[in-house]
Amino acid sequence: MSATKTSQQLHRVLVVDDDPDIVELLQYNLEKEGYDVRTAPDGRKALDTARSFVPELVLLDIMMPQLDGIETGRQLRNLPDLRQTFILYLTARSEEYSEVAAFEIGADDYITKPIKPRALMSRINALFRREAQKADPGEKIEIGGLVINRLNYTVTTGDKTVVLPKKEFELLFFLALSPNKVFGREELLQKIWGVDIYVLERTVDVHIRKLREKIGETYIKTLKGVGYMFNDEG
Repeated sequence: MSATKTSQQLHRVLVVDDDPDIVELLQYNLEKEGYDVRTAPDGRKALDTARSFVPELVLLDIMMPQLDGIETGRQLRNLPDLRQTFILYLTARSEEYSEVAAFEIGADDYITKPIKPRALMSRINALFRREAQKADPGEKIEIGGLVINRLNYTVTTGDKTVVLPKKEFELLFFLALSPNKVFGREELLQKIWGVDIYVLERTVDVHIRKLREKIGETYIKTLKGVGYMFNDEG
């Protein structure tokens, strides 16, 4: 099934890889699914293209000239217009530390090569479907001294406002919807990353740590051996 029906609905995808054969394969399959595609052969050109194209999804290799994929992803996340862009890594690097590094900078998925085009298109379509099915983006939660605003992915406490990356925000928002309820890592992975995306359970721990660094240690409690919960008393 095509991802879109009209030119106005095209999702913008940036493909970044230094292997022209892989770029051609991805571009062909994405355009066949109805996506608007741009390409870049390295991280620096990807950043230049992203600033003008403002992709909704970036498919990113890790081992590239000029700028590696992890640093490229980190810089993409720092661009105001791309804070909520999906970042999906496609790489030959299968080591756990590479995967953890990718999720630490806010990746939404991590897939090791060789690429299976049909399976990849299915995962990409699923990302956009889940995004379309989410609650009203203007929804706001005020709890425990925090204002969690889904309109602009910000968290405000006192006079301090922080803009969070997509997955960190979604994790905090989900926990805050059910204060004082404990969620296991596996359930959080399914709710935030989806059942069709495989990520390490450690990914949840990484995102919780980053949230605590930004909003304080007291809002998210750990129950050892069980999971995490939002503490509405702050």
